[in-house]
Amino acid sequence: MTETAKNRFRLKSFGLHGFILLVTLTVLAGSGFAGDKEAEHANDHHTAHWTYEGDNGPGHWGELSPAFVICKTGRHQSPVDIKESKKADKEIAYKVDYKASPLKIINNGHTIQVNYAPGSTIAINGKTYQLIQFHFHHPSEHTFTGKDYPMELHLVHKNDKGELAVVGVFMSEGKENAAIKTIWDNLPDKVNVEKSVPSVNIDASELLPEMDSLFIYSGSLTTPPCSEDVSWNIVRSHIEVSKAQIDKFTSVVGKNARPVQPLNDRQLQESKKTVTAP
Repeated sequence: MTETAKNRFRLKSFGLHGFILLVTLTVLAGSGFAGDKEAEHANDHHTAHWTYEGDNGPGHWGELSPAFVICKTGRHQSPVDIKESKKADKEIAYKVDYKASPLKIINNGHTIQVNYAPGSTIAINGKTYQLIQFHFHHPSEHTFTGKDYPMELHLVHKNDKGELAVVGVFMSEGKENAAIKTIWDNLPDKVNVEKSVPSVNIDASELLPEMDSLFIYSGSLTTPPCSEDVSWNIVRSHIEVSKAQIDKFTSVVGKNARPVQPLNDRQLQESKKTVTAP
């Protein structure tokens, strides 16, 4: 092979290898960029700071993160104003089987939440949900014919399919509530640090009023990411807490209620009859 022919071969070889190297680097760079973007999106839910007022308040939640967009675009959002409802077409049976749980409590910066031990359930028309936690809002998030209550309790349940059912309980000002006193007496000192009090048990059944009538509708989480398809069950009756207990919560958490959302194409139903079991 002549020297000229050798040089031509070297150039062709370099061109082929250079092209392959360029494509490889481009693909790797693209993959890294896509990976960074995916990681950035995955972290949105954790890094987006939301509040109950100002630029990060409820009116802006849907703009704070792609993970929160349904807060703005969803049509089945919660809470709602409870007013016009129709009687359920058939009896809706509730069976409550709550057991005492060692007190585990956390101030997550948005509410006071009690994390519940496994084994406590509610069955709604035969579908069983586990109680996983309960927490509080001031003032109430749901309203009754346009009026709110000083506080509202949300008992959050999940079934084996990951479906959520929340029981909402209005809390009015009145006499001191013993179960609330137990919780308030053990509030954690630090935010986002769970406080475990194994020597103290809490029984969620002591926070339930007479469940003679409930308002039922399909809604959402009332905090970001505002996920929908949540089964809401709002008890018509209420429980009492003292003014001092309301003031205690307010001094620690402040106001933490999302405004009511449009009902849109949904219809509230009121259960005809409930069944409560120990």
